[in-house]
This record gives sequence, structure tokens and C-alpha cells, in this order.
Amino acid sequence: MSVTDVHVRPADARDQEALCAFNAAIALETEALRLDPATLARGVSEGLADPRRARYFVAEVDGAIAGCLMLTLEWSDWRAGYWWWIQSVYVDRPFRRSGVYRAMHSHVAALAAATGDVVGLRLYAERHNLTAHRTYLALGMRDSHYQVFEQLTSEQGVT
Repeated sequence: MSVTDVHVRPADARDQEALCAFNAAIALETEALRLDPATLARGVSEGLADPRRARYFVAEVDGAIAGCLMLTLEWSDWRAGYWWWIQSVYVDRPFRRSGVYRAMHSHVAALAAATGDVVGLRLYAERHNLTAHRTYLALGMRDSHYQVFEQLTSEQGVT
């Protein structure tokens, strides 16, 4: 399989089940977290319904959903434009290392370039996922000056 076999499109309500399954898999693979299915379904549903919260994209191969990603916005007062954060990246195991993520990334990068008020793309990756790091670097991304910190206000959605 090659990148030419991949079709990337905006996700919609018919993709909710796959998006939830992929997000549950991401959490388990990267952080050993089990997400509450009801909370996850509500989060994905609300993201699909409101593009100010999130924009989802899916990659299809022969009609099957092979991967997904979500975009969120961050305003940059330094640059007077938006960073698009690539989040919730998942490629189903049978499709890994076959160009599925490259197709999604290229699609999103082209949209960002055509939008006019997008200053760049950002993402965060699990610290020890060196395969993902190599993929992002090969696509022209670079390590940033920042390290991500977080403070949870609730354990909502994690079982």
C-alpha cells in the first residue's frame, strides 16, 4: 500500500464510533489509560458538532477507516495568527508505516497553507515514541523550544 491509496476527508457523525475506538486505543497504547466510553463518546460528539472545539479528519483505505487526527486552534499574539494543533493521531495497526499518517499530515498542511491565518502546525508526541518522532521530523516538523506541562483539574473520563 502507498500514499496514493489513501483518501483523507473531514470526519462526520458517521465516523464517531471509529473515532472513539481509535481514541481509546491511543490512550491505552501511549499512557496505559482506560477512557470512560460515555465521556469519550460525548467528547467526540461535541467536537464533531462544533468546529471551534475540534476538526476531525479520517484517512480511508479501500473504504475502511485506517487513521484519524483532530485539529484544535491556538491563537498566537506573537504572530497574529493561529497554530493548528494536531492531536488524537491514530493509525490502525494494519496500516502503520504505509503512508496513512503522511497523507493526513499533507492534507492538513495544505489546508493550513491555503487558509491564510494559520502560522503553523504543532503537535505533541509521547516522549518515548521514537518512531512517531522520526515520522514527524521526516515530514518537515522540528523539535520546538518548549516542553509541555499539564495540571489536571479532574480525572473525569479516565477509569
